[in-house]
Amino acid sequence: MSEHYYTKTPITASQRQTVEATLRGKPYRFVTEAGVFSKREVDFGSRVLIEAMSIPKDADVLDVGCGYGPIGLVAATLASEGTVTMLDVNERAVEIAKENAERLGIRNVRILQSDRYEALDPGATFDAILTNPPIRAGKSIVHSIFDGAFERLKPGGSLWVVIQKKQGAPSAFAKLEERFGDVREATKEKGYRIFQAIKHN
Repeated sequence: MSEHYYTKTPITASQRQTVEATLRGKPYRFVTEAGVFSKREVDFGSRVLIEAMSIPKDADVLDVGCGYGPIGLVAATLASEGTVTMLDVNERAVEIAKENAERLGIRNVRILQSDRYEALDPGATFDAILTNPPIRAGKSIVHSIFDGAFERLKPGGSLWVVIQKKQGAPSAFAKLEERFGDVREATKEKGYRIFQAIKHN
């Protein structure tokens, strides 16, 4: 069985490669690495989320579980007058995400190693939170990401989540509805669902 990407320090031998993707109509080239989620391509769920997410140009954005960076770095290009904080528990992912930001010339980002929200300042809040949650880490981890997002969203802010129907989309929707009240299915494609959970107060 391959090593779990939801780990602080991967032990898999380094194996860098480059992947290309057109996201929101713009070409991107990312360095990826062994021991990091979806190293061979920008995974389909992340692509669907990237195309669906609505990011104001002056937004403060948080990407939870950023991997090598595609979701957060695209968000940073959309929030050209805002800032994006990117978090991942995996130190190798954080290193590569920083390198990708540098290679792409994206400056309005801060990338931190963090188990969920632990590295954030206690009072930090955001206009939008984005996550392709680590399903293999278990439902308790995923639900804790949802709960933490509610606490760290500004009123009127949205949590954007991608999840496959077969990997628990119905239970995720129920959890989000319980926590946020207002949850919408923004889009669906090939079994992937994009949920927008809005914090009203």
